[in-house]
Amino acid sequence: MSNAIAYAHGMAKNLHPLAEVFGFPTEDMSTAANRHRTKRLCPFNNKVPNCTKDKAQNPLGVCSVFHDGEVVITCPIRFRQSWMIADDAADFFFAPNATWTTLTEVRLKDADGGSAGNIDIVVCAYDKSGKVYDFGALEVQAVYISGNVRNPFEHYMESPAKNCKMDWTNEANYPRPDYLSSSRKRLAPQLIFKGGIINAWGKKTAVALNKGFFNTLPKLPEVTKEKADIAWMIYDLKPPANAGNQYELFRERIVYTRFEPALNQITKSRPGKMEDFISHLQEKVDEKLETPPINRTLENPFGK
Repeated sequence: MSNAIAYAHGMAKNLHPLAEVFGFPTEDMSTAANRHRTKRLCPFNNKVPNCTKDKAQNPLGVCSVFHDGEVVITCPIRFRQSWMIADDAADFFFAPNATWTTLTEVRLKDADGGSAGNIDIVVCAYDKSGKVYDFGALEVQAVYISGNVRNPFEHYMESPAKNCKMDWTNEANYPRPDYLSSSRKRLAPQLIFKGGIINAWGKKTAVALNKGFFNTLPKLPEVTKEKADIAWMIYDLKPPANAGNQYELFRERIVYTRFEPALNQITKSRPGKMEDFISHLQEKVDEKLETPPINRTLENPFGK
C-alpha cells in the first residue's frame, strides 16, 4: 500500500480530529515533520517562519481537521501553499502579461476614515517603473471550529508517535467545522464591509475557500469570467505521496458571480415552513391553557 493510499485510508476511519499539525499529517514521523513540530514552524508562507495561530508563544498548530472522511482547512495561512491562490486571483484580476505582487493585511478605511477591516491579501499590478496601476482584493475564508480543538492538539503534542492514533471520539466537545458561523460571522460581514468598498471602486474580489465550506453556501447565480465581480476559488487537499511531504493544495474549480446577487444569496435567510412555526406556537399556547392562572375576586380586600 502506498503512503498516499495509507493516508487516505487512515483519514476515512480516523478516530481523532487532527489532520495536519504544523503543516504535516499527524502520522508522519519523518525528519521534516518532526522538525516542524519541535520548532513549531509553518511551511505555508506565514509572515514569520513560526506558526502564530491563536497564540504566538503557544500556537495552535492545527492546519486542518478530519470531518466525514474529508480534510477541512481551519487556518487561513494554510491556503498560501505555493501561493497558488495569488496566481489564481491575479489571473482573474489582470491581463495575462501583468506584473504583480502581493501585500498582506492591508488596512481599508471607509469614507469617514474609520476602519473597515484588513484585506487579507491585496494583489497589486505595477508597471516597469514600479507604479501600481491596478489591484484586487483576495479574501481567504478558513472554517471556524465548534468544540475544543486545543485539547486533542496538546495531547497529541505530548507524544506524537504514541498519540497519532489516539481515540478521541468519546471526549467532550469533539471539534467539528462550524460552516454556519463561518458564513454568517465571517464571510458575510467581510463581503458587506470590505467587499462593498472594493466593489464601489469598480475593483474585483477573489474569495479562496475549502470545497466543503463552499458546498454549504446557497447556490450562487453564475456569470462568465468577463462579467464577474467575484471569483469564488474553491480548493481541496490531496494526501501526500510520501512521508515528509504536505497534503497538496489544489484548485477544484472557480465560480464567477456578480457582487450584489451573490451577497443577497449569502445573507438572505432561507425560510422554513410557516406551518412548522404555527405548530410550535400551538404547542406553546396549549402549554399555557393546560395550566391556566387562578383568578379570584377578593371580597372587600381592605376589610372593616
